[in-house]
Amino acid sequence: MAERKARHVKSVNLALQGGGAHGAFTWGVLDQIFADGRIWIDSISGTSAGAMNAAVAAMGMYEGGGEGARIELERFWQTVSRAGAHSPFKSTPLDQAAQNWSLDSSPGYILMDLLNRLASPYDMNPVRLNPLRDLVRDFIDFECVRAAQEMEIYISATNVETGRVRIFSREEIDLDVIMASACLPLMFHAVEIDGQYYWDGGYMGNPVLLPFMETSASDDIVIVQINPIHREGEPRTARDILNRVNEITFNSSLLKELRMINLIDELVDSGHSIRGRRMNVHIIESRDDMGKLSASSKLNTDWAFLTHLRDVGRSAAARWIDQNFDAIGSRSTVDLKEMFAGLVPDAKHVPRDG
Repeated sequence: MAERKARHVKSVNLALQGGGAHGAFTWGVLDQIFADGRIWIDSISGTSAGAMNAAVAAMGMYEGGGEGARIELERFWQTVSRAGAHSPFKSTPLDQAAQNWSLDSSPGYILMDLLNRLASPYDMNPVRLNPLRDLVRDFIDFECVRAAQEMEIYISATNVETGRVRIFSREEIDLDVIMASACLPLMFHAVEIDGQYYWDGGYMGNPVLLPFMETSASDDIVIVQINPIHREGEPRTARDILNRVNEITFNSSLLKELRMINLIDELVDSGHSIRGRRMNVHIIESRDDMGKLSASSKLNTDWAFLTHLRDVGRSAAARWIDQNFDAIGSRSTVDLKEMFAGLVPDAKHVPRDG
């Protein structure tokens, strides 16, 4: 571990959002970071597809370091694409020719969307068939993931009964934990762990940032942004409205934690004695590319689409590293104060200790 880490110049914590097939964008980001070789990943927090990327990367790193992670990530997404070849969710030939990655015109997707509004997965799938579970079980060696002590991993899932997030650490990660983190309630049965039921972690932690502040040696958090926070214009169609509602919902927990980090910074700068530490925050995103994608494309596992997202992720990561490498370890490249202007109380109005 020490020898591998010594080859790197700087270290960061990675926060990987969920987003179905859009997680291939994160694959591209990870691939570029590992290929660059100057940045040590101290910890990863992942949700849903982000959790899968984190576990696969850890498995690859256990055997072969960064290059091993790159190999396993490509193998994983190839496996996802091959499994999707039998899926009823296919883009039409016209959409494929136009490189329109949406499934909005797919008969299989339209039927599923309609059925999801009329019946639950408990009605439509009483025997709990889940091809994704089989894929993850057959691909990921969880013993390697738990043994990959070079990098801490945090996976989030939402407790169905309490509505609270549960954060699983690397030693706890198994098939059920990954599937709980990726459990969309309109598609899958809730996942039972230790007598509790869990849904997708995106509702309450997409992804969680708090563990970095409490345990990581690195002061930098790099968020790999899949779900756009900002989207221009008023959604008018039912599909666009639902898409935007989902984006807001799956970003709400992240924004809450970023507000907390901003408030801690404000309090520390004002000389208050508090429990907390300053963290440098960064975001890797491609708003123009990811903002064009419809929600239905999160189920599109066509290899051309996945490699397109991988390439977009690689480019976004390369730009970010080129522009911000020197800032790692010294300052944020995201202006949280501007992001939350008017939303966070001015630190001077918070009573001092004593």
